[in-house]
Amino acid sequence: MRDMVEIGMGRTARRTYELDDVDIVPSRRTRSSKQVSLAWQLDAYRFDIPVVAHPTDALVSPEFAIELGRLGGLGVINGEGLWARHADVSARIEQLVEVAEHKGPEAAVELLQELHAAPMQPDLLAAAVAQVRAAGVTVAVRVSPQNARALTPSLVQAGIDLLVVHGTIISAEHVGGASAVPVEDSGSSVEPLNLKTFIAELDVPVVAGGVSDHRTALHLMRTGAAGVIVGYGSMPGATTTGEVLGIGVPMATAIADAAAARRDYLDETGGRYVHVIADGDIVSSGQLAKAIACGADAAMLGVPLALAQEAPGHGWYWPSAAAHPSVPRGALLQFAEPDEQPALEKVLYGPSSDPWGSVNLVGGLRRSMAKAGYCDLKEFQRVGLSVRA
Repeated sequence: MRDMVEIGMGRTARRTYELDDVDIVPSRRTRSSKQVSLAWQLDAYRFDIPVVAHPTDALVSPEFAIELGRLGGLGVINGEGLWARHADVSARIEQLVEVAEHKGPEAAVELLQELHAAPMQPDLLAAAVAQVRAAGVTVAVRVSPQNARALTPSLVQAGIDLLVVHGTIISAEHVGGASAVPVEDSGSSVEPLNLKTFIAELDVPVVAGGVSDHRTALHLMRTGAAGVIVGYGSMPGATTTGEVLGIGVPMATAIADAAAARRDYLDETGGRYVHVIADGDIVSSGQLAKAIACGADAAMLGVPLALAQEAPGHGWYWPSAAAHPSVPRGALLQFAEPDEQPALEKVLYGPSSDPWGSVNLVGGLRRSMAKAGYCDLKEFQRVGLSVRA
């Protein structure tokens, strides 16, 4: 039963919970962490750890996607970002960081908007896809709902394995005008994007999101999506969607609602399982464990992975929404000094001397599951939870 409260005469609101509001309650025999499997499978693609990289240029370059894939996770390239617009991305990011350091966040966002105003160059994005594909890891690229129809054919031709249709908030049908992104040698469509029709016409599985409630999650599952993203990658300071749009996603409740939609859809279809991917407010191994415990199959991480040496942002992070041409919803923030960045392998697998859970994310999750007495991710979704008063 939903917990509704009256916020004024004739107006009610639902009481919801963040990940920090809940705690895992072990109630089974403890196990050795060596017995715990963190593997999961999205359509035909198997991953050793439930870690997906948030599709931002600060985090995912072709080289980063390759390294994360080698370590068992999935890197998602932003198909509308700098890697699709500029041949000298590393130099552009260095320029961004310098402006952020010396001129402040507004100047940095203005430069980011200018860099994103350059036309899309399909050959550049195809080269990035080919580089990741040649390394033998799963290739995933993100497009926005309003540009999915225009950009996807060239991505499929380039050889992607997974398509991620990703926006702050997404619905089963996006009503819009012409493609908002100028693409060299590409037409644009004024047809609304019906995800069900769009997905049915593709030969690659689609992950879609973000969503924040049961109804929207269920609608996306009915489109044929292989996975649904919950949240929009919220991160205090770096993501400003709450300040700009007034939209917030209480992640514990949102994940649980999406997991309930998954159960309903499983019954509705007689067995089709859609994966739930949590995206937002996860910066430690404990929060990662709570996201899985609330019902997620995997987590889309931003800042925790931006700490790694391999991240192109050199310890700086910004969401893709920060580049919006008229309503930016993010800022460039530094989370690690360049000479203090650990390797990605250490961020994921340790060893760690950090007592706050930002390093050895996988080790922390594995030990949490072992302490609670669970051996795999789907079982761990049934662990007991408590809410802080």
